[in-house]
Amino acid sequence: MDARLERAQATGENLLITGDVNIAHTNHDIKNWKGNLKKAGFLPAERDYLDRWITHGEWVDVHRRLVPEGPGPYTWWSQRGQAFDNDAGWRIDYHLATSRVADAALTVQVGRAESYAERWSDHAPVIVDYEV
Repeated sequence: MDARLERAQATGENLLITGDVNIAHTNHDIKNWKGNLKKAGFLPAERDYLDRWITHGEWVDVHRRLVPEGPGPYTWWSQRGQAFDNDAGWRIDYHLATSRVADAALTVQVGRAESYAERWSDHAPVIVDYEV
């Protein structure tokens, strides 16, 4: 993945990466960050991996550009307990973009279902409108 991202940056390619990366990047991206410091999806090494792209690299987390630091909005909730009902979620679904693509982003929303019964997945889609 690193090689592909570096090649896109080097050639000036417009590129957008979307979907579930299973990593909550910052404390604002997970409801119970203190309780998950040693859990997969929030391990320091995993967050450092995203830092290489977003914080220290040239990739833009489009959602965070349009919606300043949270908490949330979250895109995934455990099926256990009352996680969805209590909005105890994780933001693990992303739009990562090269700067020109990110500059074209106008709006973002998380398509969270109205209730647990109306969910079709444990994830909610991240919807970004881009100017073409």
